[in-house]
Amino acid sequence: MATDESFTEAANHWDLETLYADLASTKGKRLTPVEKLHLRGLLSGYSPAEIAERLGKNVKGVETDLCATLYRYVKSLVDKCNEKIENWRNISEWLEEAGYKSQSSAKLPVSNCLPKNSVANITNISFENNQITIEVFLQITVPLPSEGSTQNLDLGEDGVENGTARDSNGKN
Repeated sequence: MATDESFTEAANHWDLETLYADLASTKGKRLTPVEKLHLRGLLSGYSPAEIAERLGKNVKGVETDLCATLYRYVKSLVDKCNEKIENWRNISEWLEEAGYKSQSSAKLPVSNCLPKNSVANITNISFENNQITIEVFLQITVPLPSEGSTQNLDLGEDGVENGTARDSNGKN
């Protein structure tokens, strides 16, 4: 049975809200829940036949729906009205070229920039009002200075070593 939870993996890799809004603008009205569902299926990497199977629908019916609706809207949105859709994968390829695919955390080589034993995890990526918000958990592990280098530090209340701002006569 079709639900809003079907093909949720598309939300992990695509800016669905912007895409829905832009396709609605192209269509002239909001996408239907079925159109959104079929789009998420395509963007999750499922063929029309696999989408039909997962949703318990007739394959020819899903293919016909896609041709009559989403394929037309996407072609118009990405300015490929005169191009033929050779394969259902063209849809996700064109939308990725148009910038609707999110940056994958696997492509961010953050771990190469951090000290050893440090951790950087992207915990959430959200898209709202044409802004991307990336929430990151960052744990940086740094070695403590050796005991000999810390015993001569006299840190004041403000965390600044006392005596560092004295002139040559020993005055502050």
